[in-house]
Amino acid sequence: MTSICAEGLKHRELNEAIRGVDGPCRVEACCGQRFIAAGMSDKELVIKGVPGNALGAYLNGGRITVQGSAQDAVGDTMNAGTIVVHGNIGDAAGYAMRGGKIYVRGNAGYRAGIHMKAYKEKVPLMVIGGRAGSFLGEYQAGGVIVVLNLETPQEKCVGFFPCTGMHGGKMFLRSACENVTFPQQVTVRPADESDMTELRGYVSEYCELFGLDTEVVLSSQFTVVTPDSSNPYRQMYVAN
Repeated sequence: MTSICAEGLKHRELNEAIRGVDGPCRVEACCGQRFIAAGMSDKELVIKGVPGNALGAYLNGGRITVQGSAQDAVGDTMNAGTIVVHGNIGDAAGYAMRGGKIYVRGNAGYRAGIHMKAYKEKVPLMVIGGRAGSFLGEYQAGGVIVVLNLETPQEKCVGFFPCTGMHGGKMFLRSACENVTFPQQVTVRPADESDMTELRGYVSEYCELFGLDTEVVLSSQFTVVTPDSSNPYRQMYVAN
């Protein structure tokens, strides 16, 4: 695997160096460079350090692994590919994400999965191993969000105002969610057998990535959240 030292490089220089590598690439000493691998489609990239905002923005394939944490807007508008983060991520991860997968070992900041959508065979997936901040899944229109809350199960798995404006997609929360307030336009229920079968596929891949036991993770109660209307704003704009 070819190594690139990011120390002293601006994001344009770093991306040019990455594009110039034929085959897998490792970025060392990354420290806040933005837009790493933006728009790329065929790279296998390992990053040591902390990449800046918009890691993998518009990603169209390939695989990015971060051996640390990442800042805001991870996977912004990504279309395909996989991003694996072994630490935490900042705000607005997966903004307008329309395909691909994001796996996070730790926590996510505010507005993860905002405007996430799906189209035909493209169903984006985000699995958060820790907790998620406020406005999780805001205006979610498609795709799947999973929050596992593995480190602090005694605390709320999500912050305030989850699923605000949600009108598509599905959310799995590893909690009974008795202390979580949801908006009126969503349906909140315990996961049934069919849900758990679907969830197993997402969780088993996550556990394989991070060396966890799938059965232990799935042994807890899960809550499923889905929109109860395809257009929650209809009453605002259509006369009765």
